[in-house]
Amino acid sequence: MISLLIALLALTRLAASRAVFAHYMVGTMTSTEASQDISDAIAAGFDGFALNTHTISATDIWNTDAITYLLDAASGTSFKMFLSFDMSWGLDVNSLGSFLTQFTNHSQYYTTSDGRPWVSTYSGGASTTNDEWDSSFIQPLVSQGVTPYFVPNFDDWSGYPTGFFDAFPVVDGAFSWESAWPGPGTAAANRMREALSTFQFKYTSSDQQWYRIGEINLPERMAQILALQPDFVEVITWNDAGESHYVGNFWPEQIAGTNEGNYANGYDHTGWQQVIKPFITAYKNGATEVGQMESQSGGPEGAVWYRTLLTSASCASTITNYQQAKDAVNFAVILPASDTPYTIEVYSNHNLIRSFSGVQGLNYESVPGLQAGGGQYIRVLDGGGNVVAVANGTKDVLSESADASIRTIELLKK
Repeated sequence: MISLLIALLALTRLAASRAVFAHYMVGTMTSTEASQDISDAIAAGFDGFALNTHTISATDIWNTDAITYLLDAASGTSFKMFLSFDMSWGLDVNSLGSFLTQFTNHSQYYTTSDGRPWVSTYSGGASTTNDEWDSSFIQPLVSQGVTPYFVPNFDDWSGYPTGFFDAFPVVDGAFSWESAWPGPGTAAANRMREALSTFQFKYTSSDQQWYRIGEINLPERMAQILALQPDFVEVITWNDAGESHYVGNFWPEQIAGTNEGNYANGYDHTGWQQVIKPFITAYKNGATEVGQMESQSGGPEGAVWYRTLLTSASCASTITNYQQAKDAVNFAVILPASDTPYTIEVYSNHNLIRSFSGVQGLNYESVPGLQAGGGQYIRVLDGGGNVVAVANGTKDVLSESADASIRTIELLKK
């Protein structure tokens, strides 16, 4: 089961209508790249970015430049952004306010309907108490006439979420990064920012090696969110190459000097947008189940994804949760209404491993039987047996490799 945060304190309904954000890792970039990201995110249906910044130093001009590029690139659109301070980097709470106010007057900074700028975090609950957040961050801003709408991610806080809102009355709501992946399930409440993600793989240092299963995590979580009907959703992430759950672009200069390119370069994940956009539309229209998701084109839409290395390969046992990996071909396909049912066929190494009778709305499955070789694809057939859409994998599956990752392919009409 996928973990859902118990919300004892609901987000005040000060923001406008429902909104879907993508978590965005701020890094070195050009204004042209910023414009491309904004344009692509708007086309994918997103309402904005949560801008993760791990530095607030005045000497890191690349950081303030990137944030400015992104905000400026969205000018004239409804696309908005807010800061998410990455407290895992040891940021000084006393200095957050002055950094924030550089951007809160920008037309594209996300605010509530009464003008309160949204602010979030990654981490920060264990390192800083409620009183410190209030006296060092909130109150200095209030004295300047800026009352932030504080919706942090404090998953690092001991005992979270039990007792969280009693310990942190300073917050206006909450975001749970950890709720995006499979884990112990709990109940949930409305009006909070829910997390949505694909999978996670990170292999950057001795203490940063882990895997979170990603077979059909994305569509299963979509089903939960539609049933839950929260006010806000945040997709993790747009561009985090290091953790592999990017659904948009990542730029080479943002991962320069790291080994992240070893398992991210050449692995395009934008195919997931073929599923995310119909989800966003359904969510905003009040759909409560995935059967109500509609194709944007009127025909079959979706994606297929698979790991390009079999579980039998020789890999480092230091990777946390590596045992969760499965040899499977995964798909999510949105089908329109039809008098005769569609059929979804799943192939690995050119062998048909399973077929399904499709239904209207979102169809998804993790199909065991991934095989080494090429020919990783799915086909959609209409009631007459005609192939109407196909998603062909462009990466072979290997039995052994030092360089392999998840491959995502969008479904294309024939």
